[in-house]
Amino acid sequence: MREVMTKTMARNIFYGGSLFFILIFLGLSAHSYSYIVNHSTASQPLTDSVVHGKFVWERHACINCHTLHGEGAYFAPEVGNVMTRWGVVDNPEEAFQTLKGWIEAQPTGVAGRRQMPRFHLTDEEIRDLANFLIWADKTDTKGWPPNDAG
Repeated sequence: MREVMTKTMARNIFYGGSLFFILIFLGLSAHSYSYIVNHSTASQPLTDSVVHGKFVWERHACINCHTLHGEGAYFAPEVGNVMTRWGVVDNPEEAFQTLKGWIEAQPTGVAGRRQMPRFHLTDEEIRDLANFLIWADKTDTKGWPPNDAG
């Protein structure tokens, strides 16, 4: 014999299911908030130098050629982990010197070769850009991109 569901039973299932999924939603929201606060760039300080470095990055449209954590063009190398690849992620002064040397060593006027434009950045802009790239390198990207590419 088949049992018929009463209005009371249906209402209890609705309220019980709603409460269950509300609790799941609240639990996942709390977990997401905790993760963002403890494991993302939210836990890294945004210094004036990092902010200015991001402005340098944006003003010169670096993302039109480079990728930053996979976002941007694929014309030039990924720079989201460049400081780790160069081995200078924990030394801002060495990062500045390495970035400055790399920028200055880029060839210009060679026909048929991809070339980085000369932006004529000041030392302060290069230092700020290096600090921005260090900050970006320290974001938790779950291992992406790999650090084996030059």
